[in-house]
Amino acid sequence: MKLASYIANGKAAFGAVTAEGVIDLSGRLGGDYRSLREALAGGELTRMSEAAVMAKPDHALAHVKFLPPIPDPEKILCAGINYRSHAAETGRELPKQPSMFLRLASTLVGHEGDMVCPAVSRCFDFEGELAVVIGRPGRHIPVERALDHVAGYTCFCDGSVRDYQKFSVTSGKNFPATGPLGPWIVTRDEIGDPKGLALTTRLNGQQVQHSITDLLIYSVAQIIAFCSDFTPLAAGDIIATGTPEGVGHRRNPPLWMKPGDVLEVEISGIGVLRSRVVEEPASARD
Repeated sequence: MKLASYIANGKAAFGAVTAEGVIDLSGRLGGDYRSLREALAGGELTRMSEAAVMAKPDHALAHVKFLPPIPDPEKILCAGINYRSHAAETGRELPKQPSMFLRLASTLVGHEGDMVCPAVSRCFDFEGELAVVIGRPGRHIPVERALDHVAGYTCFCDGSVRDYQKFSVTSGKNFPATGPLGPWIVTRDEIGDPKGLALTTRLNGQQVQHSITDLLIYSVAQIIAFCSDFTPLAAGDIIATGTPEGVGHRRNPPLWMKPGDVLEVEISGIGVLRSRVVEEPASARD
């Protein structure tokens, strides 16, 4: 099942995506939940799946505006340097444990949305990644049971402002609207073990990154277990698993995203997340 958050007819909702359109699950759950995150926290994955069976779409895909699948996560946890190829191109040693940092919810952008190029920098880089959405809360989760806590998987771009990141990872990773997420969540029952997924990043149609997720240094299960040791995981939390080689700042000359560019992150079994890079509006400046 593909689960999405979206706006249709001026109203925010969540539903199941099919080839024919979007099935509104907000109403089919009786209006009990204001968001997909709340529905996951309520343990409603099975009920959502049952509601979507044989249901006819309520909206054509062209008539909805996609939001980040989880627009309001409690936490966004991101793994840095989690592919050997990326560690090699950056000259970094392999981490002795998952190297995590945090993003703010205000950085998220939905599918076909605008990814904002910061006015204060032109060192705007791409990092295509597999992201995990937690479905069941937990603390001190054993590695062997970690995937039981997953609701599903989605695509992510960890848009990075490299000159700011040089001095502070927090600042370089948290400019508003720099983290596209989506287009939807593919539930765990359709993915199974997330090893062996093909991840491709394209900038203006040209492939800039490609890898298989079984080349992760730390697996999805290991990252979930590690994160659950230092913070309780909640339904709707997002965990980004790291990017492979090919990032812009390690090219010669560097390849930066700029207004007018189109960025795509594609993961086999999930789909294509597409974003437009735009200038930061003057209204955002004091």
